[in-house]
Amino acid sequence: MLGAICGDIIGSVFERNNIKTEDFPLFSPHSTFTDDTVLTVAVADCLLSGKDYAAALKEYGRKYPYAGYGGMFSRWIFSEAAEPYNSFGNGSAMRVSPVGFAFNTLDQVLEEAKKCAVVTHNHPEGIKGAQAVAAAVYLARQGESKDTIKDYVSCKFGYNLNRTLAEIRPSYVFDVTCQGSVPEAIISFFESTSYEDAVRKAISIGGDSDTIACITGGIAQAYYKEIPPGIIKRARDLLDQDLLEVIDSFTAKYLVQG
Repeated sequence: MLGAICGDIIGSVFERNNIKTEDFPLFSPHSTFTDDTVLTVAVADCLLSGKDYAAALKEYGRKYPYAGYGGMFSRWIFSEAAEPYNSFGNGSAMRVSPVGFAFNTLDQVLEEAKKCAVVTHNHPEGIKGAQAVAAAVYLARQGESKDTIKDYVSCKFGYNLNRTLAEIRPSYVFDVTCQGSVPEAIISFFESTSYEDAVRKAISIGGDSDTIACITGGIAQAYYKEIPPGIIKRARDLLDQDLLEVIDSFTAKYLVQG
């Protein structure tokens, strides 16, 4: 999950200031964690403590009210209602990486990813996006090849993963839907050679940069098994202690490498 969080932080300065190159500084004075990190930690907390997903998402959202949530999610956080709102936004996919690390079978991962998604994103595309990312993390963690991951995700979820970043990058624009960002994030991982390269490629296509890099980063951590120590240190320095405590507890329990 730290791979997702580092991706979020690195991508944070490019969300509204898109670039179309892989050559950029990883961190700047404006780098920060966003809603992607807050909600990823909330999901990890649920997996550690057995908390209810809806309650935990509201708890963390209210604790960090200015993290950059989408409009519908922000209204949901501060409402008294716990019902989902039929979203197919990429929020379900950005927060799900801990699920791919925490379970021992693919069926368990898919079921838990759905549970994690439906409390807000009960639209079929919202559920599919979360399941696709969690499955990719799980398969990468199990040491499956990129070809195997590609075949499974494309067949199971119907995403077109045969495009290249060179084809995507010129015309890709800001898109917060699962169907318009999850495939692109997964393709960024497929073309990468390392964790850092994966995050750079994810950001280089533009669009919803922090979320795309968050999704790509979670899969890349599972696959490459390590994140450069310098990236981890810079990211950790930007995180609040309560977030770090959950991250460290999750990492220790599920033996996540980073």
